[in-house]
Amino acid sequence: MIDKLDFLLALAREQHFGHAAEACGVTQQTLSAGVKQLENRFGVQLVLRGSRFQGFTPEGERVLEWARRIVADARAMHEEVTGLRRGLTGHLRIAAIPTALPMIVNLTTPYRERHPDVRLTVESATSADIFSLIENLEADAGLTYLDNEPLGRVVSVPLYRERYRLVTALGGPFDGRASVTWAETGRLPLCLLTPNMQNRRIIDQQIRESGADPAATLESNSMIVLLTHVRTLRWASIMPEILVDALGPMEGVRAIPITAPDLEHTIGLVAPRREPSTPMVTALVAIARTLARTLDPDLSGTTGAEPGP
Repeated sequence: MIDKLDFLLALAREQHFGHAAEACGVTQQTLSAGVKQLENRFGVQLVLRGSRFQGFTPEGERVLEWARRIVADARAMHEEVTGLRRGLTGHLRIAAIPTALPMIVNLTTPYRERHPDVRLTVESATSADIFSLIENLEADAGLTYLDNEPLGRVVSVPLYRERYRLVTALGGPFDGRASVTWAETGRLPLCLLTPNMQNRRIIDQQIRESGADPAATLESNSMIVLLTHVRTLRWASIMPEILVDALGPMEGVRAIPITAPDLEHTIGLVAPRREPSTPMVTALVAIARTLARTLDPDLSGTTGAEPGP
């Protein structure tokens, strides 16, 4: 039953019978037969079929919801029983918004030290995709904004406040300035993240509210691309303070705090709200709570309910 429910989850992720079968390591015939057996067991059609996958029936959507819970619980049970014998082992997958990637090392390094048999994967994703990845069991936890969009069925650990800096060439119009305003940033040739990124939406909204035009002359979903263009000294960008600090000094470039108004948003760890939680996620949350007290003691007191003891 668990294997067949896994087939449904793969089908929901891949939206394609062949790709779902490949993801599960079985033939397409085996996957189709497994789904058909589920349908026979429930006595209802779960999947809309044609020459290709066409989606789920209403009954299929409900079974899919249960499948996510059952498969997640089965994985957690297996992980906990295995951990009792050998310590934590397995694969922990973390999705993070691009602007938070530089601080992931503060979670993964102590995690690796405490649980050396756990393999770690870090993936860059939009804030919306992070919650989808968690819901579909493709990620175990995420690092994202906590105060700008609905969080859904997750627990959260606030880590730090994202503050913003104008990254621009030395010798430019703001040389000698200790700060710039949001209105002033809107008059520069900016390279920014793409509009599907929440960081970009935050920046656009703030520049609009200042009375300026937030249109960027270059967009990318990669912070590396933005950085390389800033280094040409022909573009400026708006980046989170923590990212600028992680990059260190850049020749010919300076980072200037943006004020009027001072703007900040909370970044934190999110994980599925399940009881019991998987031991790997429980261990990650414990490390995040410790890190929060180091990064921003004021935020650590606002930590939401965490999975596990």
